Amino acid sequence: MRTTTTTSLALALGLSLTLAACGDDASSTSASGGDTADTSSGEEVAVSLIVKTTTNPFFVAMQEGAEAAAEEHGVKLTLAAGTEDGDEQTQIEAIENAVARGDQGILITPNGPAVVDAIDRARQDGVYVIALDTPPDPADAVDITFATDNRLAGQLIGEWTAGQLDGEKATIALLDLFDDKIVSVDYNRDQGFLEGMGIDVADPNTNGDEEATGEYSGGEYEIVGNEASDGAEDGGRTAMENLLAKNSEINVVYTINEPAAYGAAQALEAAGMSMDDVLIVSIDGGCAGVENVKDGLIDATSQQYPVKMAELGVEAIVTLVRDGTAPETSEGLDFFNTGVELVTDAPVEGVESIDAEAAADICWG
Repeated sequence: MRTTTTTSLALALGLSLTLAACGDDASSTSASGGDTADTSSGEEVAVSLIVKTTTNPFFVAMQEGAEAAAEEHGVKLTLAAGTEDGDEQTQIEAIENAVARGDQGILITPNGPAVVDAIDRARQDGVYVIALDTPPDPADAVDITFATDNRLAGQLIGEWTAGQLDGEKATIALLDLFDDKIVSVDYNRDQGFLEGMGIDVADPNTNGDEEATGEYSGGEYEIVGNEASDGAEDGGRTAMENLLAKNSEINVVYTINEPAAYGAAQALEAAGMSMDDVLIVSIDGGCAGVENVKDGLIDATSQQYPVKMAELGVEAIVTLVRDGTAPETSEGLDFFNTGVELVTDAPVEGVESIDAEAAADICWG
């Protein structure tokens, strides 16, 4: 099923732990609906960026983007993060600290529903709150969200998978984010992937309630199960081990993000499975992940742009404070869409994509 040659897993995993130095030629557009304001002078602006965790390179890149934008616009930036994906309490404390400091804005990638009450209190105190990457539930718990269209990101890798299988039975492992809380990024990616494959998802906002067997757009499918990975490499490895114990014939692996994909690949290789016989698809499109697409460890991924999310978030708060212009959502959406591209070196007819070389030029821009 692959057209690339798989290199050693050890090399790929090494790449996954380092944010490779990649060029960035993606242009940054203003979310306020006009040209970027001259925000190099004027009222002092204080902003907090609160990410899920700093163990995931995605959020490290987001922090770096916010720091660069803060320096450009003269913003006092405070960084905070949960200890792990799903750590709500540390994020709540960071929100409370931002309010106590008198920050005008908060940028946050919410770690779960328990954070919503703290966000609401901050907004009542006059703090403008922008969600990045992960919309809260409900979406209007924040003033606006800057994010990938996660449903579309899932659909793209699902459409690619269905085309790549070319009628072969799909025996599917789903490596999700959580099993103890519901967040929109989790079900949008998972359910989007299944929709892209042409599978009836039943409740589109619930993971795991679809029929375990049936027909996808190209043939028969069997879903082995859903396992939580916590968006981490070790979680992905354990989740994949659990699913392989149920069915050793898995030939399609969906993962919530690329760290989970790295862990899944370790489990597959440890089980003696040929990586040429399993399609691994994911969402992130980081520099290391794109390198893994080149090497054949990941077959296709949907590329996001966390640096752009952070830059636009900082810019939006500065513009709001200094001239009163609030950011606007993208037309037809309830969030500002920062874009997504399908990345693969094995294109499928009818599914628009870019190759890994092109993706490396814009990774996480």
